This record gives sequence, structure tokens and C-alpha cells, in this order.
Amino acid sequence: MNLNFWEFLAGLGIFLFGMNQMELGLRELSGKSFRNLIQRFTNKPLKGIVTGTLITSILQSSSLVTLMVLAFLGAGVISLSNALGVILGANLGTTVTAWLVFSLGFKISIASFSLPFIGMGAIISILMGKFRVIRNFGVILVGFGFLFFGIDLMKVSIESLSGTIDFSEFTNYGLIVFLLVGLILTALIQSSSATMVILLSAINSGILALDQAAAAAIGANIGTTITVTLGAIGGTPDKKRLALLHFLFNVITGLAIFFFVPLIVDWIISLEFGQDPLFDLALFNTFLNLTGIILFFPFLKPLTHWLKNRFISKQIPNTRYIQNVDVSIPEAAIQALDKELLILYSKTKNFIKLTMNLKDGSMKRKGIFEQILRRPVEYLDSYKQLKLIEDEITEYNLKLQKSSIKEDEAKKLVSLMLSVRLMIFAAKDFKDIHHNIREIVNSTRNLPKDFLEKLQKKTEEQILQIDKMVENQEDKIIIPDWMLRNEEEADRMIEGLFEQAKNHKTDIPFSTLSNVAKEFSRGLYNLGAAVIHWRHPINVVLDPTEVPTIQSNFQAKNS
Repeated sequence: MNLNFWEFLAGLGIFLFGMNQMELGLRELSGKSFRNLIQRFTNKPLKGIVTGTLITSILQSSSLVTLMVLAFLGAGVISLSNALGVILGANLGTTVTAWLVFSLGFKISIASFSLPFIGMGAIISILMGKFRVIRNFGVILVGFGFLFFGIDLMKVSIESLSGTIDFSEFTNYGLIVFLLVGLILTALIQSSSATMVILLSAINSGILALDQAAAAAIGANIGTTITVTLGAIGGTPDKKRLALLHFLFNVITGLAIFFFVPLIVDWIISLEFGQDPLFDLALFNTFLNLTGIILFFPFLKPLTHWLKNRFISKQIPNTRYIQNVDVSIPEAAIQALDKELLILYSKTKNFIKLTMNLKDGSMKRKGIFEQILRRPVEYLDSYKQLKLIEDEITEYNLKLQKSSIKEDEAKKLVSLMLSVRLMIFAAKDFKDIHHNIREIVNSTRNLPKDFLEKLQKKTEEQILQIDKMVENQEDKIIIPDWMLRNEEEADRMIEGLFEQAKNHKTDIPFSTLSNVAKEFSRGLYNLGAAVIHWRHPINVVLDPTEVPTIQSNFQAKNS
């Protein structure tokens, strides 16, 4: 054999390195724009397919697109059915590599074409390193140049095999041999794009016939699922579901097309423009993935339903979104945390109402004996669940801090975690007076009962105002008056109790009522402060005495 093995290996390595550099540069330069594109244009499966195709065509990395899709799927930004559409489109987008190689790789002197990109890109990235945008643009140029330089090395090394290898002895086994070659090769180098370059080089040198290369291309499509499948082992249920779809799409499409390879190849050759083997192989690769999309698209809804019943976790997490989002995409991770806070706020609010003996709709629907028997258990379980949610969010936060996050993302993260802590503080404030509230409920005197009714009324009024703060999407902080005079309100309630105690008897110690007033005010304040941190990136804990100053400073900063 005349194959220069080391030249071929160097070409393959440089090609993969070039793709990696292009991916790195594009991710840093335009990652956020592409993420926004995914969010905006995936509200329908068909739009998801188009978006997945477009983004993968530009990024030249289906793995990067898949990672972003998994992150936004877990964050609840896109639905599973729409995420499936993006994955189908990503498969079609990878075929652009073959067209790129056909258009440039074998039509001109590749070495002379690639060297200027490598030279200019390296100089730009080094000399302009302090400018992030320019540096990443240089990295993209270097990656683009290395990609084609690697193609040149592989092409030259494979051309030396021309005439020395006779595949006719394998024809007795049929095209299945070439399918397995493509599958194994892709599984080893973990890049279907690199396999396509090798196949294009082989067909250009006359080593492979078109039908043999087409069968190997099908094998490459199937082989690329191995990487995704291995990556999904031990992953989240949604990650496993997407990996399963990717596997089914490539295997079913590949096997369906494989049995008709000779017919499809003859049809492509019979076309007026089907006279160039390189063009024909690129067209076959596109036809393969496009056919898969046509086959799978009508069944996306039933597929979604079927996938949702697969990989159901035995241990149900207390959080809903963050367990599905990889911390390697900080923007999506923070969005997932934001959605978790909405759930945590709702549960904290319900816990406070439960403490204050405010009957919600679910309690009204239950019988009196069920209420009496379930209330203590329900109450303890509610607080325990809040603590479990806090633990899972805290653990997720620690993982997220180890990833590469930007300054504004870090600031937002700190503010969100302060919000989580304050919500739990609010729940604990009310938990601490739970037994006191039970005593007041069972009191036979008017003073404690009137006091409880006043607290219940304040709870409903102030939670209503906090709800409005949650809905507020403006940059300006709007702090309710009751938060500004929180300490005064607590003191005023205690003074009122003193005055009433002069003329009314009570079977509840005055110290107990005074403690309830203090903890009640602190708990609602903490809940309000938690929402302010949630909606606005403030990285200091709001102190009641400092609220007016923080409010004025924040408004001045954002005016």
C-alpha cells in the first residue's frame, strides 16, 4: 500500500482541529445571537427544522446546536416537539460540509487557498487579542484555513492509493460492507463531516464508486449517533429522549434509503447536472437527510408523546427545569433558575397562607375531617419541599459558578440566589410562629382573634402587592410603601396590642402576640425583598433601614 499514513493522520487531525477552532470562534462571537434565534424561531416544528438547518450550516457543528437545544428544552424555553424539529434540521445542516468541500476543496489549489486564512487569522488573533470580537474573528479564520489544509493533506495521501486498492473483491458481499466501513470510521473519529471528506477524497481519486461511497455515507450518518448516544448515558431524561430520536432518525432513514441505493444513484447520474461524482455524492448525502425529515415530520406529535413516556425518572426531583439544563450554557441555565423561582415563590406564598390559616380553594373542597387529619402532615411536607428545592438550586448554583459566565450573568446569578435565600427566610419566619398561630386560632378571647383577623387581612393585601411586583417587568424598582415602613408597622401593631390589653382580657401571653407581630412583618418583608432581588440584579441584601437609599441609587443608575 502506498498510503502515507502519517500524512493522512495529520490531515485528519488538522481538519478536526480546524472545525473545533471555527466552532469555538463562532460560539464566542455569535453564540448569544444563535441562542436568541433558537428561542425566537422554534415555536413550530417546521420553523424548528429550518432554524436547525440554518444554524448548523453556519456553525458547522451539530453537537453545539444539540447542546443549545438541550439547554433551552430543559429551561422550558422550547417544547420537546419543537426541539425535535431543530434536531432534524441539524442533520440536514451538516450536509453543507460536503457541498463546501465539493465547491472549493477539489476545484482549486487547496494549500494556496488555506495558507492566507491561517496566516491572517493567527496574526489577528494574537495582535488583537485584547479585543474579543476581533480575536474570535481571527480564530474563525484560522479554523477555516486549517479545515481546508487538512482536506488537502488527506486528499493527497488518499490519491496515492489510486490504482493500488481493488474493492471488486468486496462486491460479492454487497454494499453492506461499505456501510459498515462508514459506520466504524465515523464512530472512531466521531465526526461524520470528516468521514464525508474522506469519502469525497476517495471518490475523487477513483478508489470508490459512487454507490459504494453512498453506502459509506449512510454508515457515517448512523455512526454519528454513537457519539450522541454515549453522551446521553447517565444524562437527563430529555437528553436521552433527544438522543433516542437522533438514533431512530439516522438508523431508520439510513436503512430505508440503503435498500434503494443503486436506484437512487442511477437516478442522480441520469440527471442533467449529475455528471460529477463529487457533486453526486454531496447531492446523495443531502437527499438522504432530506428524505428522513419528510418521513419523520408528519409523526413529530405522536413521537413526542411516545418519547415523553420513555426514560421516566424513578426519583422525581423537586425542581422542574434546572435538572434538564447543562451549566455549560449559562444563559439558558439562568433562565431555568428564573423559572424555578416562579415556582418557589408560589410555593412560599402558599406556605405563608397555610400558616396564617387562610383557606384556599383546595382546602374548601376537602371535608372537615380530611382537613383536620391532613393539615399537620401537609404543613410539614410543604416546608420540607421548600428546603429540598433550595438544596437542589444551591447545588446547581455551585456547578454553574464553575462554568465560564460573563460579568452580567454572574451579577444576575448572585441576585437570584439572594432571592432564593430570602424566600426560604420568609418561609422560616412564618414556620417559627406556626404553633403560635394555632394557639391564637384556638383562643376563646376576642383580642387574640381580632389580632389574627388583622394579620390575615394584611397578609392578603401585602401578598397581592408582592404579586404585582412579580409581574412588574420594568427596570425601575417599585417598592411598596409597607416595605418602606415595615419596622414602624410592626411597632405600631405591638403598641395597638398594649392599648387593647388595657380593656380586654387575653388567654394568649402578650409576649407571644408581640413575637408573632415581629416575625409576621419580617416574613412578609423577606418575601418582598426576595422578589426585588429576583426581578432586579441587586447584589446586597436589602435591609429595611437601607431600602430608600438603595431604591434611589438604583433608579439614578438606570435613569
